Amino acid sequence: MHDIRTVRDNPEAFDAALQKRGAAPASKKILEADDALRLIKTGLQEKQSIRNTASKTIGEAMRIGDAAEAEVIKARVAELKNEIPAAEAQEKQTEAYRDAMLAALPNLAADGVPEGEDEESNVEVSRWGTPREFAFEPKEHADFGPALGLDFETAAAISGARFTFMRGQMARLNRALGAFMLDMQGEAGFTECNPPLLVRDEAAFGTGQLPKFEEDLFRTTDGRWLIPTAEVSLTNSVLGQILAADQLPMKLTALTPCFRSEAGSAGRDTRGLIRQHQFEKVELVAITAPEQSEQMHEDMTRAAEAVLEALELPYRKMLLCAGDMGFSARRTYDLEVWLPGQNTYREISSISNCGDFQARRMKARFKPEGSKKTEFVHTLNGSGLAVGRTLVAVLENYQQEDGSVTIPTALLPYTGGLTKLEPAN
Repeated sequence: MHDIRTVRDNPEAFDAALQKRGAAPASKKILEADDALRLIKTGLQEKQSIRNTASKTIGEAMRIGDAAEAEVIKARVAELKNEIPAAEAQEKQTEAYRDAMLAALPNLAADGVPEGEDEESNVEVSRWGTPREFAFEPKEHADFGPALGLDFETAAAISGARFTFMRGQMARLNRALGAFMLDMQGEAGFTECNPPLLVRDEAAFGTGQLPKFEEDLFRTTDGRWLIPTAEVSLTNSVLGQILAADQLPMKLTALTPCFRSEAGSAGRDTRGLIRQHQFEKVELVAITAPEQSEQMHEDMTRAAEAVLEALELPYRKMLLCAGDMGFSARRTYDLEVWLPGQNTYREISSISNCGDFQARRMKARFKPEGSKKTEFVHTLNGSGLAVGRTLVAVLENYQQEDGSVTIPTALLPYTGGLTKLEPAN
């Protein structure tokens, strides 16, 4: 959500910033609605002032014997009994219209974010690790995973496309990855949480999923939403609150199922685990004071990188261009892991600084030390990591010629003695 003062102060700069995000100019319509709202508010205040001073004015007129004036004021007060509620309704409607326009616009890019429309303009920041040289032609996980316990056919029969049924050793490895990542983020200072998987409209609006991305969500029959990521639950844990300065920064993590309709991804990544309707993810969320958020962005990215390095998975770090960032983000790093089966890097984590964009939608503030005024907090979120995509990376990078998969050393304390996934007979 944008601050209306930003639009009022420099509408041309606001529209130019929107253009970098691939959005059309919007300041003219917003300011027209804002001007109308301000006129309505002024008129309403005048009416309320007359009503509030009417008794005193009538009394003064009666005191000096001006009964006619007293009757005129009484008649005006009677008119105001109808006018004020109508003006209040008009104020509410106009404010909602203006705010709906503001809420539909993406966050503006921070200074230093590259210009560009899509992933082609993203900038590589760094690489870690060297892709393994195979003595055989490496396969994609969807080709050798079924023999190890990835059951796509059963899942399709039960639930349809883009679901996976995991069995035996594969399910154990998946569980080990989630527990391992959650423990690592705990060691990095994030407080482990177990949040709700169903949220109300206010929560989905607060983090930017509603109203623009409703089609990407699953809704229950009682009007709640299945979370697309624990970002929604964790970030909204400060919904409507005024925090003390010493509560910040707040660092939260959770391992949860995530649910996405993937409405806009028809035909993309239809094989395997890359793009599923249901998956698990270790989410990282931080709530900070404004001056803390840039460093927190770097720290959160480092926490996600540490997981990949512990698993010895080669990756690269990308700074996203303005046109490729998510709706709520002002600056985003993507971590892309090397997948030898596809012979390319694929996104495994996206870590974003949202500034005060989500906080304004959530009305989440804090009181700086020594200040009587409140300020909006800054919010950040990211994956530390997506479990399914990490499973894909482990399978493809640790695959052997006989179809088995060696389990990374860092995961061995979590696998109950399992050191290798063996193909079923």
